[in-house]
Amino acid sequence: VQLQASGGGLVHTGGSLRLTCAASGRTFNSYAMGWFRQAPGKEREFVSSIPWSIGTTYYADSVKGRFTISRDNAKNMVYLQMNSLKPEDTAVYYCAAVRAYSSYSGRYFDTTSYDYWGQGTQVTVSS
Repeated sequence: VQLQASGGGLVHTGGSLRLTCAASGRTFNSYAMGWFRQAPGKEREFVSSIPWSIGTTYYADSVKGRFTISRDNAKNMVYLQMNSLKPEDTAVYYCAAVRAYSSYSGRYFDTTSYDYWGQGTQVTVSS
């Protein structure tokens, strides 16, 4: 599967953005999806994940209550709605996909669990 992230940009503190990850292929609903981010000089970190169809979504504590992940399997899309943005949310955001339940279950927050990655989209939040 190929992934294309978009929707990043420059916003002020308190603003909102919606990131979109478009996936190629006819088996999109066979993949659990995740969003990660990487700020300059820092390691890539988990933001949120969503399973194949129904199930529990997960969020990093730093974004819980502000970000919402969702997916539309008919459109091969996964979204990350980001509200109440803060300067510390500034980073390149990546979407990722994993097929095997054994890789995802209990390890949804681990970058090494994911098989495919998009190219990233820059989010900058000014203070």
